[in-house]
Amino acid sequence: MKTKPAKAESAADISELSIFARLIAADQGDLAPRLAQYILSLNFSATDQQRMQELADRNQDGLLTEREQTELQSYVKAGHLLALLQSKARKSLKK
Repeated sequence: MKTKPAKAESAADISELSIFARLIAADQGDLAPRLAQYILSLNFSATDQQRMQELADRNQDGLLTEREQTELQSYVKAGHLLALLQSKARKSLKK
């Protein structure tokens, strides 16, 4: 019996962000209104925003240590995850 070859997964299909998007069904607007409103109220604190700016500026100058590069990447990932959640929340409130 012949089996169908497995579809090759692209890097986008297996990234943490795409896995999380599938996990939360980001394309569906099925959140309760109060939860959606709460998610839309989430944001980085002023301290975190300042730190991200410092890291971004130092990154532009090529001055980040390995630890700081990891920190900046963590902020970027957290921001992407928050954006996905907020997108889902906006879709939920449009219904």
